[in-house]
Amino acid sequence: MKKGKYRIKKYPGVYGYDSAKNRVNGRPDICFYIVFKIDGKNKTEKIGWLSEGYTGQLASEVRAQRIRAARHSGQVKTAQEIRAERKKHNRTLHEIKEHYFNSERGRALKGRKTDMARWKLYLQHLDTKSVPELSQLDIERIKRNLKHKELSPATIDHALRLLRRIINHGVKNNLCPALAFKIEFPKVNNTVTEYLTSEQAGRLLQVLDNWKRQDIARMIKLAWLTGMRRGELFSLKTAHLDFTHDLITIANPKGGRDVTIPMSPPAKKLLQEQILFLQEAHRRREQRYCDTNKPAPPWQENGYLFPGVHGKKRTDCSAINRIKEKAGLPKSFRPFHGLRHHMAVTLASSGEYTLDMIGELLTHKDSSVTRRYAAFLPEARQKAATRAAEILTSHTQTEEQQQKVVNLREPNQAPK
Repeated sequence: MKKGKYRIKKYPGVYGYDSAKNRVNGRPDICFYIVFKIDGKNKTEKIGWLSEGYTGQLASEVRAQRIRAARHSGQVKTAQEIRAERKKHNRTLHEIKEHYFNSERGRALKGRKTDMARWKLYLQHLDTKSVPELSQLDIERIKRNLKHKELSPATIDHALRLLRRIINHGVKNNLCPALAFKIEFPKVNNTVTEYLTSEQAGRLLQVLDNWKRQDIARMIKLAWLTGMRRGELFSLKTAHLDFTHDLITIANPKGGRDVTIPMSPPAKKLLQEQILFLQEAHRRREQRYCDTNKPAPPWQENGYLFPGVHGKKRTDCSAINRIKEKAGLPKSFRPFHGLRHHMAVTLASSGEYTLDMIGELLTHKDSSVTRRYAAFLPEARQKAATRAAEILTSHTQTEEQQQKVVNLREPNQAPK
């Protein structure tokens, strides 16, 4: 048995070494290697074992193929390099997903936590798959499973679009090849408009007035009075309030640029009460631990008007579902977004606000979004319909009268 790597006779650039354990036909198994030079650099590539059917001649033929390919097409990659490159550019969806969420763009996403939770709930079973392994059958299976769970078409649409976004990120960053087919998304009806009846609104107000946590009640009432989105309420700081000019600044809203909305007297009262509540809470925290050796719980003063745990930015409001249940609101009613719709519907139904004004109050960047509330403009629509009928009727009567005049004049003109 030879020790170490040795040349294989008759085959230049082919080497081998003997296995210390495996034997073939009573002799040590041999592993064949080839060595060749490309652009002045030595390349070494493992070909295989004698027990696998490889011989010195096969190794020499592979070496010749590598050299010929280098002469005609430039750089040549060994089998190991090819496997490594394929692995690098054909990563699993789990790796691509992690790269996406930890990228600069992924960390800046407003819905990052929601998307991460969405992947975990609906797409985690794809973690071990690579993009080329995905098929249309996988997509249809996702649709079928989510539909079986009685999830809305919008939820299914969000999940599939997240998958496409992550794959596109992988393609852009050379982590995977492009998907071989186009994902078909379900048809989504996004024009559902939620609003409360006067009885439901009255019950909700009564529950809020008697709720133990009045700071939470004030936040929900502010959503009612201003139409602010949930994330905008969670991000609202005392520095965003201008009590001199009665304005509320919405920083970094859904549309992008900061906007201001008017502060109505009831909203102003709520905001002032909340500021007093925060000042009192701060005083209580300081007094509670001033005469004890027990350390005070951590608190970060970030200026949020409705702070979350330890003064950090609020990420959720678990009480909202209990409030909704106690008020007897429909299960399908989404409290924060529903109150935003309720405000718009109430204003439209009053007949005192145009769609443009409603869009301004709701900080819509696109007027087409506000068009959904046109159906709740009964007075304006009724006036328009009545006036249209008057014009059409008047126009018809004028033609008939003119025809009568012509018919009356024709006999009188004949004697002339």
